[in-house]
Amino acid sequence: MVVNAYITARIRTMVRMRMSFDERLGSHLKRVEQELQAAKAAAVKPAGLTVPQYAALFVLDEQPGISAAELARRCLVTPQTMTTILRNLDSAGLIERTPHPLHKHVIETRPTAAGRKALDQADERAAGVERRLAAEFSEEELTTLRALLARVSETLTTDPILKS
Repeated sequence: MVVNAYITARIRTMVRMRMSFDERLGSHLKRVEQELQAAKAAAVKPAGLTVPQYAALFVLDEQPGISAAELARRCLVTPQTMTTILRNLDSAGLIERTPHPLHKHVIETRPTAAGRKALDQADERAAGVERRLAAEFSEEELTTLRALLARVSETLTTDPILKS
């Protein structure tokens, strides 16, 4: 009877035990994400850009005329945040916004010549960060890392807690 009580108490303790900080994958992912953001911020700063502004210009350069809503989705920010980013880029003369020729309520956004120049300057340095990071891994390791990160993303985006 004493043994069963001990085992039951031990199991209850184990169930209630919190995961340590180092055991939590999220803490490692967050740390690396913050380190990457800091490196990218330092890279794009000489061009007068923030990382979100750089990301917006990068996507706009690939897809000129994209809607602000789609741009927000591609840059992984809220539409409200993208509105602020676009307002700042517009006031700096780095983008131009014009009504869509057919859909007057849709505003198309494109980088200006100054925006492309700032993007080119920022991207040269930001791509350097990415290249130095990738150089630390073999091609096989990069493939594995991308697959593991995709699996993390799939697990998190389909987590049942999101449905509650």
